[in-house]
Amino acid sequence: MAEAAVDRSSKSGLGPAGKPFSTFERLVAWRYLRARRKEAFISVIAGFSFVGIMLGVATLIIVMAVMNGFRTELVSRILGINGHMIVQPVDGPFTDYPALSSKLAAVPGVKMALPLVEGQVLASAQAGGSTGALVRGARAEDLTKLKTVSDNIKSGDIVGYASGDGVLIGSRMADQLGLRVGDLITLTSPDGDITPMGVSPRIKSYKISGLFEIGMSEYDSSIIFMPLEEAQLYFNAEGLVQSIELFVDNPDDIDDLRPKVEEAAGRQIAITDWRQRNQTFFSALQVERNVMFMILTLIVLVAALNIISGLIMLVKDKGSDIAILRTMGASAGAIMRIFFMTGAAIGIVGTIAGVLLGVLVCVNIESVRQFFSWISGTVLFNPQVYFLSQLPAEMDLSETISIVVMALTLSFIATIFPAWRASKLDPVQALRYE
Repeated sequence: MAEAAVDRSSKSGLGPAGKPFSTFERLVAWRYLRARRKEAFISVIAGFSFVGIMLGVATLIIVMAVMNGFRTELVSRILGINGHMIVQPVDGPFTDYPALSSKLAAVPGVKMALPLVEGQVLASAQAGGSTGALVRGARAEDLTKLKTVSDNIKSGDIVGYASGDGVLIGSRMADQLGLRVGDLITLTSPDGDITPMGVSPRIKSYKISGLFEIGMSEYDSSIIFMPLEEAQLYFNAEGLVQSIELFVDNPDDIDDLRPKVEEAAGRQIAITDWRQRNQTFFSALQVERNVMFMILTLIVLVAALNIISGLIMLVKDKGSDIAILRTMGASAGAIMRIFFMTGAAIGIVGTIAGVLLGVLVCVNIESVRQFFSWISGTVLFNPQVYFLSQLPAEMDLSETISIVVMALTLSFIATIFPAWRASKLDPVQALRYE
């Protein structure tokens, strides 16, 4: 076999002592990758190494893409309905909120200032059933600008809300209470009117003018939007708001915007940003993401170790070939490069196949989820548990490149020792392997 490779390389004008990674070296390395009957066991080990690297790379890409998708979707939905900066009063309530909102909205980098009145209520339907809810009182023009809500009206419209005659509720809350557009929803607030008998809960019914579906079950099942003036009356907060939420162009520029907002306010205010309000949640996501990357890297590492065992057995099996090549003038470096290319080829092809498989699954991740849900007869990634109605996947180019580099690096490192062992065999020692 080795002689045939030498003859072919000689015909092409390249001998065993030619340039590094010459045609001769590539021909021999390629021949060692092709299975023969007596090398079947070595070929099986190489096959497992290839499959291990492919699955490891694909799994890393898929899992990291899904985790990135979860984070992006959760951030966009959480921040899509909640402001990036929450401005609250320190020296008294915001009674001049229309003028103050205009000042804050004029700050460069701020897209919208949303005055809010919030309160916890018990929402119930006339046919029975009740659930806790958060009422957010907002102006109709502001809610129209809040595209996360206004662009996701499932049924009904925002016209009744704008006229002050109706409220918007989440689709999951409507399903839970058996409500539709046009029905009445009864809200009960513990902060009611003071009577000689004590504080009596405030109970009032509102017509449902529309149902929204943000796609995050926690919000779709618990939030009610009410016209600001009506919310002020309902919560005994006439003429004032509790906070002003600011939506900015770039949420990562919060630190730069903070002094500008304080200056524009012209009064003592307390500012809380989205990172502070969700610090525990996003920190947990980041830790989980890093740990999963390290754990799944072990799959690629195990596959790389299989390359070592396969190459060591190949070196032992090819002892006579090594002796012939060395006798005919192949240098130790040429032998090392031959076996290096043999092992590296498994890592390179496995990595490429893993990337293709990972990209294919990520592009069709929702179809894959539905398929396995159909096979198992259960709902995988239940929206009630995972907050999202669909399984997201967002591939990051730099992250994918780092996975590819990591897999190739482990594969190349795994080939060094067996290739070095092969290069250190002299012809006499190599013949003893046979």
